[in-house]
Amino acid sequence: MRILMIILVFFFIFALIIISNNNLSMSKQENLENFYILYLDWINQIYKNIQEITENIVKQEWMPKI
Repeated sequence: MRILMIILVFFFIFALIIISNNNLSMSKQENLENFYILYLDWINQIYKNIQEITENIVKQEWMPKI
């Protein structure tokens, strides 16, 4: 339960950072659309980074050489 809460807080904080860095007023429809685009791009980039890290971990030589 704690991990889920930490993840949700993480996503919420970065949503606020995206809003503040781009000076988005969430009362306008066009700003909401921009926010969704930026937020989904950010989540997509996190996914790509996790894939890349996992790929690099899998490619490592884990067995000792004899």
